[in-house]
Amino acid sequence: MAGELDGRVVLVTGATNGIGLVAARELAGMGATTCLVARDRARGEDAIRQIREATGNDRLSLFVGDLSSQAEVRRVAAEVRAATGRLHVLLNNAGAIFTRRQVSADGIEMTFALNHLGYFLLTRELEPLLVAGAPSRVVNVSSSAHRRARMDWEDLFGERAYSSWKAYGQSKLANILHARELSRRMSDRGVAANALHPGAVATGWGRNNAGLFRLVMQVGAPFLLRPVRGARTSVYLASSPDVEGVTGQYFEDRRPVRPSRAATSDADARRLWDLSERLVADRR
Repeated sequence: MAGELDGRVVLVTGATNGIGLVAARELAGMGATTCLVARDRARGEDAIRQIREATGNDRLSLFVGDLSSQAEVRRVAAEVRAATGRLHVLLNNAGAIFTRRQVSADGIEMTFALNHLGYFLLTRELEPLLVAGAPSRVVNVSSSAHRRARMDWEDLFGERAYSSWKAYGQSKLANILHARELSRRMSDRGVAANALHPGAVATGWGRNNAGLFRLVMQVGAPFLLRPVRGARTSVYLASSPDVEGVTGQYFEDRRPVRPSRAATSDADARRLWDLSERLVADRR
């Protein structure tokens, strides 16, 4: 099978539904060797089957792990490193919102653990493959929810007062700050890093919760974008020659736009990076 991504290796997290599944399918359809990361093996295998049937691409691999757990992130990354010597695209897509405060296996507030530290640690663990595959790309799926957020350094994990929307917006702000600092650190090694807002998309997002929140998401789904539309910017940043060498930017609808003022703070980007390093180092 030949295509514009023939010979390229991509990895997509949260690839069993919604924009993650569509993005993985689109990239596989371009000929990429496509690695999927899923939390559930049965759903991951079903996604592999769907992609194979839709594209005819048999160069598909499944890695199973809960990306809110640092031990599982490290295990998944080790399996990926054993399976391939290079990586051209890492699409950090997995994420969730939690209506009640929960903590991860590492004792960290779940939204921050999954939506930010999952991105951060997986990217760090796969850095050798990204350098080997340079020019390579890291794509962080963020959200316009970051525009209402700031990094609350005094109560980062919602221990004093927890709000699901505050925690989610803060994690999406962290995705942009992570890409910004990663770009600063890695651009001279051929690794580009960008973040994006996919749009308000009808996916399984939010349905891990119960009660009124789940009902609202179900009722609102018909008014949201279809996943195929929502995946467009992810696929664009992962594959388009138009953004070769573009790094440290934030995109909406396949166009670079200015994110919130908080998302352009180099000081906060460095502070978040240093904090994240401590949080993952303490749990080795």
